[in-house]
Amino acid sequence: MVRSTIEAIGAYLPSRELTTTELMSRLAVEAPLDLEKVSGVRARRVRGDDEDSFTIALAAARTALDNSHYEAADLDVVISCSITRTRGTDFCLEPSFALMLRNTLGATRAIHFDVSNACAGMLTGVLVLDRMIRSGAVKRGLVVSGECITPISDTAVREISEKYDPQFASLTVGDAGAAVLLEATDGPGLDYVELNTSAAYAKLCLGMPSDRSAGVALYTDNRAMHNESRYLLWTSRQQRFLTERDSSFAAEGYDYLIHHQFSGPAVELIDKIAEREFDSVMPPKLAVLDKYGNTASTSHFVVLHDALRDGRIAPGSKVLLVPAASGVVAGFLSVTLGDLRV
Repeated sequence: MVRSTIEAIGAYLPSRELTTTELMSRLAVEAPLDLEKVSGVRARRVRGDDEDSFTIALAAARTALDNSHYEAADLDVVISCSITRTRGTDFCLEPSFALMLRNTLGATRAIHFDVSNACAGMLTGVLVLDRMIRSGAVKRGLVVSGECITPISDTAVREISEKYDPQFASLTVGDAGAAVLLEATDGPGLDYVELNTSAAYAKLCLGMPSDRSAGVALYTDNRAMHNESRYLLWTSRQQRFLTERDSSFAAEGYDYLIHHQFSGPAVELIDKIAEREFDSVMPPKLAVLDKYGNTASTSHFVVLHDALRDGRIAPGSKVLLVPAASGVVAGFLSVTLGDLRV
C-alpha cells in the first residue's frame, strides 16, 4: 500500500533570544502572575530586524532541502501553512506564499497553494499532502510554515491592563519556521492523520487587529480553553478511530508524544486525562516549550527537528503528534520515522 513518509525535515529559529523575565519587565502594569511558572516558557526566539514570515519560511524550506536527497525542482507540490504571511510590513494574501516560496526555491514544476488552519496549519498541510500522495496525484511535496508571531506579544505588552487580560497567552509565543518533505513509500511512514474542528469553542481564541491600537492581537479566554471538555476532543476522537481499527492506544506502541507547545502545566493535565480515557500510560513527551515558546503552526515539527538534531530520537521510532489550535482543532498524527538527516 502506498503511503507517505517524511523524507526530510528542516527548521529555522531566529538567533535573538528573549526571556520571559525580560518580556514581563516591559509590562506597563505590575506582572499579576509568574508567567514562566504557569506556562513553562523560559524564553523564546524573536525575529531579527531583517526577518519576516517569508524569510523565516524560506530558511526552513532550504534547510529541509539541504537534508533531503531531492532538489527543489523535484517537488510536485509546495504547500504553505503560515498564520502570519508578512513580507516586510505587508501582510500578503495574493500572490500566495506558496507561489512565492516555490519561485524563490526553484520548484518550477510544482503546483502550489496556501492552507490556513491556525496552529494546526502544518498538520493540516501534511494531511492534505498525505492524501494527495496516497491517491497517486503526486509523488513528493513540501509543507512549510514561517511564523513571525511575536508582534502579538508587542501588542500585549502595550495594552495589558488587568489581572486576567485576554492577551496574556500572547506573551508565550515565539518566532520559528519549519518544513517537512513527504514522498511516496511502501514502507514505514505516516500511519494515519485525522483532524476535526469543534466550532462550539471557536470564539475562545481569536487573532485579529487590536481593538485599541494599530497592532495585531490575540484574545484568549484561558479559563474556558483549558478545561476537560475541550481536552476530550482529542481522546474521544482517537478512541473511536482506534476502536474502528480493532486497536487500542497501548497496542499502537507509540515511542514518543508531541503536544502542541502552548502550556507545560496544561499538557500535564491533558496527559492525566488521556491516561484515564485510554487506560494506558502516556509515552515520553518531546518538547521545546521552555526554550522556544509557542511557535504556532510550526510547533510539532520544530520539536521533532530539535529531537532528531540532538539524537534524542532514533530511526524507527513511532511518534504521535497531537494538535491544539484555535477553531477549535483537535486530532492526531501517527508517524514511524526513517533514518532522517538533520
